[in-house]
Amino acid sequence: MSQALLIIDIQAGLCTGKYAVFEAERVIGNVNRISEQARAQGVPVVVIQHEEDEGSLVYNSAGWQLAESLVATPQDVFIRKGASDSFHKTELQAKLQSLGITELIVCGMQSDFCVNSTVRRGLALGYPITLVSDAHSTLDNSVLTAEQIIAHHNETLSQLSSFGVRAQLKTTEEVLSR
Repeated sequence: MSQALLIIDIQAGLCTGKYAVFEAERVIGNVNRISEQARAQGVPVVVIQHEEDEGSLVYNSAGWQLAESLVATPQDVFIRKGASDSFHKTELQAKLQSLGITELIVCGMQSDFCVNSTVRRGLALGYPITLVSDAHSTLDNSVLTAEQIIAHHNETLSQLSSFGVRAQLKTTEEVLSR
């Protein structure tokens, strides 16, 4: 199978300040290690950036920019999106198809929004997915802590079976040892 690594929304507005996700720098460190290996192995790295009409993720604003500590290269594929689903009204699916991609590795922000939506859509499109269990994050909400939300999404997404293909959980170390 031909893999691609999706790095979802690791942007300044989600990694610093009021809306900084839980353990952002640890997550970014894990993502950087995975992406470095992916690039060395010729696995395409797809960097996805969310944008909104107002707020901290307005296109080209300081918050929209990639997080300062995230390593991205000119060889990476860059995708802009306006919905939580990275496939919705973007060129992501066409790009993956043109590269012959049949399997996805997913990491990024936020576990309960864009990571969740993208994993579910990817499964619906027939991609087996490796969700890197310690390389996605979110923030607390009024009901659950970020740690609980992350654990919940790891469990829920890895249990989905109705699409035929599955999302399997792997830690950063497990992904790096392949």
